[in-house]
Amino acid sequence: MAVSIPVAKHQLFDYPRYWAECFGPAPFMPVSREEMDQLGWDSCDVIIVTGDAYVDHPSFGMAVIGRLLEAQGYRVGIISQPDWHSKQDFMKLGKPNLFFGVAAGNMDSMINRYTADRKVRSDDAYTAGGQGGKRPDRASLVYSQRCREAFKDVPIVLGGIEASLRRIAHYDYWQDKVRHSLLVDAKADILLYGNAERAVVEVAHRLSRGEPIQDITDVRGTAFIRRDTPEGWFELDSTRIDRPGKIDKIINPYVNTQDTAACAVEQAKGPEPESAADEVQVIELLPHPRLERDRTVIRLPAFEKVKGDPVLYAHANRVLHLETNPGNARALVQRHGDRDVWFNPPPIPLSTEEMDYVFGLPYARVPHPVYGGERIPAYEMIRFSVNIMRGCFGGCTFCSITEHEGRIIQNRSHDSIIREIEDMRDKVPGFTGVVSDLGGPTANMYRIACKSPEIEAACRKPSCVYPGICDNLNTDHSSLIELYRKARALPGVKKILIASGLRYDLAVESPEYVKELVTHHVGGYLKIAPEHTEEGPLSKMMKPGIGSYDRFKQMFEKFSKEAGKEQYLIPYFIAAHPGTTDEDMMNLALWLKRNGFRADQVQAFYPSPMATATAMYHSGKNPLRKVTYKSDSVGTVKGERQRRLHKAFLRYHDPNNWPLLREALKSMGRADLIGNGKHQLIPSFQPAVGSYQSARRKNSTPTGSKKAGRTLTQHTGLPPRETGAGKSQSKRSRNGSGAGRKSR
Repeated sequence: MAVSIPVAKHQLFDYPRYWAECFGPAPFMPVSREEMDQLGWDSCDVIIVTGDAYVDHPSFGMAVIGRLLEAQGYRVGIISQPDWHSKQDFMKLGKPNLFFGVAAGNMDSMINRYTADRKVRSDDAYTAGGQGGKRPDRASLVYSQRCREAFKDVPIVLGGIEASLRRIAHYDYWQDKVRHSLLVDAKADILLYGNAERAVVEVAHRLSRGEPIQDITDVRGTAFIRRDTPEGWFELDSTRIDRPGKIDKIINPYVNTQDTAACAVEQAKGPEPESAADEVQVIELLPHPRLERDRTVIRLPAFEKVKGDPVLYAHANRVLHLETNPGNARALVQRHGDRDVWFNPPPIPLSTEEMDYVFGLPYARVPHPVYGGERIPAYEMIRFSVNIMRGCFGGCTFCSITEHEGRIIQNRSHDSIIREIEDMRDKVPGFTGVVSDLGGPTANMYRIACKSPEIEAACRKPSCVYPGICDNLNTDHSSLIELYRKARALPGVKKILIASGLRYDLAVESPEYVKELVTHHVGGYLKIAPEHTEEGPLSKMMKPGIGSYDRFKQMFEKFSKEAGKEQYLIPYFIAAHPGTTDEDMMNLALWLKRNGFRADQVQAFYPSPMATATAMYHSGKNPLRKVTYKSDSVGTVKGERQRRLHKAFLRYHDPNNWPLLREALKSMGRADLIGNGKHQLIPSFQPAVGSYQSARRKNSTPTGSKKAGRTLTQHTGLPPRETGAGKSQSKRSRNGSGAGRKSR
């Protein structure tokens, strides 16, 4: 029987409107009682509490969810960056009729507040004036508690990137321990994860019909607390999918484990070489796997177990990631004390018509007037950009986009995108004719998908492009090329830039696309992300080898020359990623020097909640493969000195780092790299810092054939100013953190 991604019961625009639709859309969703009075409202049906400044733009969560619920007929108010020290700010719009929607904002509040070295940031790109400290640590938790204090009986719906990535028992980098599911700590009623437009609309309509929040347990993309497994469900222990004990013969984890034919093939391979004590064990199959799948729940190791056992933590992380395809994912459950946290399968991706609907809502596209024109840095970076898609099938282990938005690309139509560019041109103050970005989480995944819906629905691979591009992936860039041509032909549009991160291993599959991009859409510099040059860390990142970069670089330079343009590639790199040795960083530094790159800012690996690389960091195991107590360990960089060393290798040209590098190179037996020769990494002399700073100011332009330059490193989820990868990082926060941008 053929399978495919399930179809949603209702399209977003098919629901009957709530009675309050008679009020019509508001110029801005109200943030005060005075605005409610002006709109003629006596109350709000939904109040969204957010850690970001309120910008009525589809790149910001509160705007997307608020406008979407408004289109369903609900009256939506916004409480933006409230004073969390008391409940007063949470009561200023009165009691919501249906629920509080709580989100930390477009970013996890801890990543927003602290650097990778756990130092407090001085600013916040999502706050008016860039002011730091306008939201609490663990904002979703704190906001939920204050909402409960304000109105005890009002349901609390958690959403956003913080809730999405903390929905399960997760390693917390800042406390260096495993924490409960956020749902448990926040004492909220339900948690919506991923892109949650479907879930929030369904929950709102069911609550408005009088259904208790406790009874809403069948919505995809939601998590909730229950006491036991309901009748009619088959419970499967996660160790039957991926046994964390001794190394037994198991089914290939990327084969559909409910497919009896595939299982037979796997078992026919025979046992792997093991000692006599490690006997082969037969996998017990369900009698009617395809019929039972929708009524099967996988029990993960309990919080109390993963908290004290890093191997079980890595095992749970692996199973969670294997159950992320909407076409075959099963429900998960994890015990926390005497209660279960239940996770329904991921949401069904939005159709193109639904994407057009969401992005076509009546956004003002500017910050709320309450800020009086004060600059909001994150808004300034996306002010003249357009999001054309969401999702990413790259599966990079340090990135949260795939875990949050899914790996199935959801696309807007050409007409919808062109209309948004025209609206931006005609309505947004300050537009000069330059569209700063036409992209998304990845610039060139637009309309790229699996060739077969059946294969797509059954696939359990974590990436479509690692270790190489899947044979079943359609890499046709023609629709994207056509879109670029339509956009730049619009009257009043002078230039269309592409600032989102580019997947260059995909791009080289379409030389026509690379030529189009290089000829018309590069503003002098193009940012791409090799992340590293060495196989060790690249294999733990699930990134292609540096050979793909070299191939793209050749194309880039060829087409730039043909276009008569002097343009440069700006590669990003990560220091201290799991699986990275000191030798790996030394080799990367040598590659940078050979290629004439000087990194001006660098970023060490940041263990964000629920990421696969974070599980490596915490457990020392590799969840990309079967996890056992005997499986190979992954080296991790945790000590402050070693993290400084890895960052110093990226900034090999900075004299401040030379003493540390000299000491390290000598201990590594590579003192031959110390000296003044062309092929040596650092000199043997130590200049005065002042003279270096003066030289550095003269040397601040990007690297070319004649000019010295700088590169910037990249890491998903950091504030735009942290990496200098402004628009790209802002994109990842706004698109990859989609529900963070919404109370979804």
